[in-house]
Amino acid sequence: MAEDPKYLDAVEIVRALRRAGHEAYLAGGCVRDRLLGREPSDYDVATSAPPDAVRRLFPRTAAVGEAFGVVLVIVRSAPFEVATFRVDGPYKDGRRPESVTFTPSARGDVERRDFTLNALLWDPERSEVVDHVGGRADIERKVVRAVGDPRARFAEDRLRMLRAVRFACRFGFTIEPATLAAVRERAPEIGMVSAERIRDEWEAMLTGPDAGRALDLLEETGLLRATLPEVAALRGVAQPPDVHPEGDVLAHTRLLLSKLPPDPAPALAWGALLHDIGKPATLARSGEGRISFHGHEEVGARMADAIAERLRFSRADRERVVGLVEGHMKFFAAPAMRAATLKRFLAGSGFAELLELHRLDVLASNGDLRTWEFCREALARLGEAGIRPAPLLRGEDVLQLGVPRGPRVGEILRAVEEAQLEGTVTTREEAEALARRLAAG
Repeated sequence: MAEDPKYLDAVEIVRALRRAGHEAYLAGGCVRDRLLGREPSDYDVATSAPPDAVRRLFPRTAAVGEAFGVVLVIVRSAPFEVATFRVDGPYKDGRRPESVTFTPSARGDVERRDFTLNALLWDPERSEVVDHVGGRADIERKVVRAVGDPRARFAEDRLRMLRAVRFACRFGFTIEPATLAAVRERAPEIGMVSAERIRDEWEAMLTGPDAGRALDLLEETGLLRATLPEVAALRGVAQPPDVHPEGDVLAHTRLLLSKLPPDPAPALAWGALLHDIGKPATLARSGEGRISFHGHEEVGARMADAIAERLRFSRADRERVVGLVEGHMKFFAAPAMRAATLKRFLAGSGFAELLELHRLDVLASNGDLRTWEFCREALARLGEAGIRPAPLLRGEDVLQLGVPRGPRVGEILRAVEEAQLEGTVTTREEAEALARRLAAG
């Protein structure tokens, strides 16, 4: 293991616990990541020391989950979770144990964890992995396998089913057959998990390294229908083959997700997933068999809004995602837009994100990027000042022309702005002359 500063601080915590007569190791994800050649984002410590002993041993601590044996130890302003070895009591809500019992056994502690790849210990003094569950071999075989009985692990915490998919996609692993079978069996029970936790797992998969494969695995296991039935309903919805040679709407969505850039903004990733969810409800065929989805973006925006509300999105995130779904078809009208309409479109809130969604949408269909290129060229040609010009007149200017306060002032300002964006009014003098004509009329 590389001796980065955080690693050295974590090792010092382990040594301090051992000097005090306790058993201690680095544990969990940090061990897994090092074995995979990845830099851990944090280091956790597992120990036989009970929480009160941990608090007495270190001068700077905070209780973050003491009932579950977790104490935060702060070293040089960096926090480290130090967890007492424990075995869990019954899980009655499908989320967390009703009680825990501290144990002196490291084996007992790792055997209650979710997957073998997360159940490894590292002894820094001997520089060796302590493996009671076969996790090292599973990492070498690139397998996600539940610790012990997978049905029991998923009964304890249903969210682990989504985590199995996320880990498989994050690391390029497969899910071990018995573990996969247990996910399929228990997928309908995922509704016991809070909406926020489901949202967070989905978001981690959508912004991870293989969102397209995540969608495949979620559909294969039944988790897609159990968590986002609106997306599962895209399977089998045919599209015009000249525009969408890739296949049905779910195949298109999967291909789009696979083209997301590394670490995409969450709103873009959600917009990519949900952009066409209005298509099943708007599918129509002409007498000649021509397929169309008129208004699917408006229907989809309402559906996306309901999904975002159900999954407890923040208001700002919800508005961004809905805006992407609602606006993703506007590009095809851009070349025919009047100058003012085009400038307002280009100046819209979140346009850069919308433009990227359009690019991905086209690349996942017929590949015709002409409208994307048109908008890119217009942005470069007009610049910020062109699409958001400083107003030539303000409200006080219109009042000074003798227009009384009231709605008419706003009407005149909007007409002047429209003429400015169209390019028919370019100076303050021309704007005042237009305002006078409008006021007189």
